[in-house]
Amino acid sequence: MTRDGVVLENQTTGEEANISDREAEQDFTPSEATGRAEKVLERVDRAQERRSMKKAAKQAGQVEADAGPRPSARLQFPEEERSTPELKKYIRKSDQRADRLDAARAAIPKENVKIKEKVFDEATGRAKTRVRRETRDKPPPAMKPNPASRPVQEVLLFTHGKIHEVEHENVGVEGGHKGEELAERQAGRAVRGAIRCHRMKPYRELSKAERLAEKANIEYFYQKALHDNPQLAQAASNPISRFWQKRQIKQQYVKAARTAGQSAAHGAGAAQGAAKAAKSGSKAAKEAAKESERLASFAVRHWKGCLAALALLIMTAFLMGGLQSCSSIIGGFGSGFTATSYLSDDADLIAVENTYVGMENDLQQQIDNIPSTYPGYDEYRYDLDEIIHNPHELASFLTAILPRYTLAEVQAELQRVFNKQYTLTTTTTVEVRYRTETRTDSEGNDYDVEVPYNYYILNVELTARSIVSIAPELLTPEQLEMFNVYLETSGNNPLVFGGGSPDISPSEDISGVHFVNGTRPGNTAVVDIAKSQVGNVNGQPYWSWYGFDSRVAWCACFVSWCYNQAGLSEPRFSSCTSGGMAWFQSRGQWANRGYSDIAPGDAIFFDWDNSGNADHVGIVIGTDGTNVYTVEGNSGNACKIKSYPLNSNVIRGYGLMNWD
Repeated sequence: MTRDGVVLENQTTGEEANISDREAEQDFTPSEATGRAEKVLERVDRAQERRSMKKAAKQAGQVEADAGPRPSARLQFPEEERSTPELKKYIRKSDQRADRLDAARAAIPKENVKIKEKVFDEATGRAKTRVRRETRDKPPPAMKPNPASRPVQEVLLFTHGKIHEVEHENVGVEGGHKGEELAERQAGRAVRGAIRCHRMKPYRELSKAERLAEKANIEYFYQKALHDNPQLAQAASNPISRFWQKRQIKQQYVKAARTAGQSAAHGAGAAQGAAKAAKSGSKAAKEAAKESERLASFAVRHWKGCLAALALLIMTAFLMGGLQSCSSIIGGFGSGFTATSYLSDDADLIAVENTYVGMENDLQQQIDNIPSTYPGYDEYRYDLDEIIHNPHELASFLTAILPRYTLAEVQAELQRVFNKQYTLTTTTTVEVRYRTETRTDSEGNDYDVEVPYNYYILNVELTARSIVSIAPELLTPEQLEMFNVYLETSGNNPLVFGGGSPDISPSEDISGVHFVNGTRPGNTAVVDIAKSQVGNVNGQPYWSWYGFDSRVAWCACFVSWCYNQAGLSEPRFSSCTSGGMAWFQSRGQWANRGYSDIAPGDAIFFDWDNSGNADHVGIVIGTDGTNVYTVEGNSGNACKIKSYPLNSNVIRGYGLMNWD
């Protein structure tokens, strides 16, 4: 009788036949192959458990070695601080946490260690080995597997395998066997886990006490920074400011504690290590307070951008679907925004930029004075690159080296960049030439002769490179990476050097523009002067008037000449960006393309490659509301009248002239 019904068995042949009407049940019992597979899976499961136990033991054994000698976390507080009401609470908590940490360290098992060291014996003049004993903390126990566990596991696997072979005859036996296997496995894991937990408890308590003591000390340093710097109290009302302040203090405190720990390892002792940690922690608080003040100042100066970023951040947080992740998002965004921004004050950025423009103007003046500096030459030949730089390239370069700087701090770097960007060389060429002289012979007859003479030529060459091209030569790989980041984001302050807004709307920096009854009438006289020059080729009157002895790119010389003919000594410039644009922008007389209130006589600057620099300049004749009409020198090497749509993307902007 089986669970399939009554079975008739032939004892001779061994054949079986079901003679009952009961429908045979579907066989769900494991086959021989399935039984072998289960054995393999059990072995794999147990082997994996052994490996996990070995790995956990190995990691636990490295905890003490990695941590190294720890200095005492107990801070020494002066009496005046202990009597300060605002700090009493935090001092008391720091002391309590230090007491708990000392108790946790005392609970760590100890061991006696023999230490062999070589000493010099003055009597014998030889080195000898001396053994001394030292009591130290015992490292976390290495939870090695029991050597007898492997044979026991193999016996159990063999027994369970045999049961697998016959358990299909009885469903109850099969179910009981499965339950037994599960109970064995779970019980074994529970026992081993309990043993590990018991042995590791003192070390877990020590680690927890260290974290709590560190947290209490950091909170004390933070409150002390607020107490010593009342101006930080306002910034501390902002949760993001508090986060950054505490983060800075924590980083400095951990660094100071690590340094103190290394000193203790070399014999400084726990008390001395605690003193160093406390002293460094106080310094960390001051540095963090200073940095927090800088960040707060940055947020105040760019409150619109921070407000927009915060709104975007809140929307992102809701889309992420969990308030728990908001803090990490805020931290990551704040870190990323700050890490890609110019932290220097706008006034410092502009002062450094103006200083560099002044150095470029001095270079241009040096070139202009070549004939007086090197007199006596028959000809001066010029091969000059344009004196120009991108202000954001310079600011990104300096910020990559010094995140927050002033003019006094980067004077040496400015000179280093300038010397690398511009190279001015002069060479002398002597040519033998002939001139015709008339002479008189003995009979009184005149005759011509070719007389050789030396013709002296001074070759003046200026080689200019962009700051982007020289950055890899002057920066480390890490600084170069940050330079590229700042350049891509424009330091999250794209308008600091002027140039209008990113959406090409009119610039608001027209503080130096003079209006007559609310309008800008312009000056038609200078326009007439410019129009009278239409058709001039090669520009000789303009570049020779400026002081050049041979042809240069003369569009800026033409504009300066026209203003001079109209009775103005300024603006006078021979380069478009560092000369013309810089002059108008520094005086609040600059507008981006799209500005509608342009007038006859204004200077118009062009940017052919949309690099942000000016490649060409002309004089505005006027506008009909759709197009702007101009007179330009060096347009195809000639003076021409031209026109452009007011919003043409080749227009860089306008220099707005005052005529009153």
